[in-house]
Amino acid sequence: MHRERILVTVKTYPTLSSTYDEIVCTAGFRQDASWIRLYPVPFRKYDEYQRYKKFQWIELAVERNSSDPRVESFRPRSEITLLDEMGLDNSWQARRDFVLGKGTVYTNLTDLIARNRSRELSLATFKPTEIVNVTSEPDSREWDKAKLDAALQRGRQGHLFDRPTEDFKVVRKLPYKFRYEFIDDSGTRSKMMIEDWEIGRLYWRQFDARGSEDAAIQDVKNKYMNDLIKDRDTHLFLGTTQKWDAVGRNPFLIIGVFYPPAKLQDDLF
Repeated sequence: MHRERILVTVKTYPTLSSTYDEIVCTAGFRQDASWIRLYPVPFRKYDEYQRYKKFQWIELAVERNSSDPRVESFRPRSEITLLDEMGLDNSWQARRDFVLGKGTVYTNLTDLIARNRSRELSLATFKPTEIVNVTSEPDSREWDKAKLDAALQRGRQGHLFDRPTEDFKVVRKLPYKFRYEFIDDSGTRSKMMIEDWEIGRLYWRQFDARGSEDAAIQDVKNKYMNDLIKDRDTHLFLGTTQKWDAVGRNPFLIIGVFYPPAKLQDDLF
């Protein structure tokens, strides 16, 4: 067990696990810009002083997750200390310098999958040559009952660093799957599911405001095909699931979207 300082860049939409209760996959960068994954993380059961934001530095004790062969996977083993946030000053300059300047960026999906097959990596920053579409399809509307019952029971009993929460309610199940369709630098066209927290939160916010699933879906598509792409230098944070890591034809999911302005403030003068 050792302590790590991590810049959080990824929080996936909460899901239910057979082993744990409601969990969020969290990932980010160490100070040397190498990737690290924290799993499991019962994020919504943390007290406010432990609820980190994206692009916030955190510090905690971790240990290698021996049940997960993915090289970046670690278990949290202490309370989380919140540190400085990396803000949006000067048109994302600090974020861009760290993620794209200090970190590694991939542009070829075949190469990335080969590196995963050799268990070299399971997290990556990826730059598509072009994002051509965002699609949606219906998904199951309710959580698996066995997982839900187990999660609620564990919620009442408490979890690592948590207090029992009698009134804990699991997050609403997202009833649609959203995917980006994109082209890489070899011209290969791919579709990849988007599982970041923002897309789920956006869908439910728009559904609650507009009272229509179709309208909410269209708002999501407009956001992800316009606001996150137009005049943006859009990159994708990719990660594998443990089930398909190193064996799936394409084991990667989109676990975050990084969209700094295409032109930084200094470029305007």
